[in-house]
Amino acid sequence: NEGRSIRFTIAAPTALARYIAHKGSICVDGASLTVNAVDGHRFELNIVPHTLRETIMSQYREGTRVNLEVDLIARYLERLLLRDQAAITAGGGLTLETLARHGFLHDPR
Repeated sequence: NEGRSIRFTIAAPTALARYIAHKGSICVDGASLTVNAVDGHRFELNIVPHTLRETIMSQYREGTRVNLEVDLIARYLERLLLRDQAAITAGGGLTLETLARHGFLHDPR
């Protein structure tokens, strides 16, 4: 209990944990929330009374399984970076085309 809010600690699956960041967003059972702390694959949330009342979170007990949805932007960035890293590793190097495709170059006209 943190003043008027309640602190929850959730253990995320390894596959999702890498997308969870301090002060980032995460969706827990349909509620979009802010991550207050991250420690390995565990993260903490402070749930205010209104959220507790209006969601199923008041029914949570230790060990309750929840549905997690991580930030889509984090997943997209990882995919983008891995794809470009694969192109660079394959000998493609960093090209003007790659920079332009991702918005780092613009046509000065």
